[in-house]
Amino acid sequence: MRRVRYEVSGGPEVLFLEQVPVPEPGPGELLVRAEAIGVTLPMVRKVREGDAPVPLGGEVAGTVVGVGEGVVGEGVQGAEGFAPGDRVTGLCFGHGYADLAIVHQAMASPIPDDVSAVQAVALVRSGLVARGVYEAGSVGKGDSVLVTAAASAIGSLLVQYAKARGAERVVAAVSSAHKADFAREAGADEVVLYDAQSWGEPVDVVLDGVGGDLLAPAVRALRPAGRLVAFSSGGGMIDAYELLARGASAIGFQMAAIARGKPELYARWRDELWADYRSGTLRPRIHAQLPLAEAARAHQIIESRSNLGKVVLVP
Repeated sequence: MRRVRYEVSGGPEVLFLEQVPVPEPGPGELLVRAEAIGVTLPMVRKVREGDAPVPLGGEVAGTVVGVGEGVVGEGVQGAEGFAPGDRVTGLCFGHGYADLAIVHQAMASPIPDDVSAVQAVALVRSGLVARGVYEAGSVGKGDSVLVTAAASAIGSLLVQYAKARGAERVVAAVSSAHKADFAREAGADEVVLYDAQSWGEPVDVVLDGVGGDLLAPAVRALRPAGRLVAFSSGGGMIDAYELLARGASAIGFQMAAIARGKPELYARWRDELWADYRSGTLRPRIHAQLPLAEAARAHQIIESRSNLGKVVLVP
């Protein structure tokens, strides 16, 4: 089978395609024939900035072709377990940029028959993160919300989710003017650019998926007693005095903690996510579908921050 790998850290040019044996699923694992692979900013950053090469993992959607020992519900389709022939999407912590990938059953979700693998890989993980981030911010009806990286896969779903859940004012923060219309189509009431002197009237909650140097203006965008939820892999420092002066709070969110520590909540959010998709409340945006051999091009799109929605590899 084909697999994308790299041997030294760097830009998209360090990625290469190789032929390797098909992996064997271990205990509790599924072997999935990949039909769609989500490319994420955290993985792009690991390739560029990591101290050593890591497997190119991430979001995978496709068909189960093999199961490891102890897979719950073997021979039974559905959320209780998986069997060969089931369509699933989930996180691959190993080599996910490949024709076949290993997904642990605890991180897998069934795909409804009428949903494509591309739509599933664009919706499930990004949608679950958006839901979790929104909950972490304790956003109430009538609150005002600012979403950074609002043109990304997660950001555009966050904008939609905020509008659907009754936020009074949703502000989309983006890196360039060409993303403004896209953010408004997702439901944003206002759009601001990162480099603007002011991000407008302060908000109750900032949901930040960028981090780094953007944390300072994000905190300044808060009203007194406001809340900042940071869920970016970009790191960065928050000035404690800025929080003190506003009586504001900063909250970190990681989806893996929910998936591993609160599986029942994770499953409930997943079911609600599909309900929102079917009702039209949430619609994932697809920026590009590229062949597996063009993984470098996919990373280039993400690095340049030119994407409007999800970038997907399609083996």
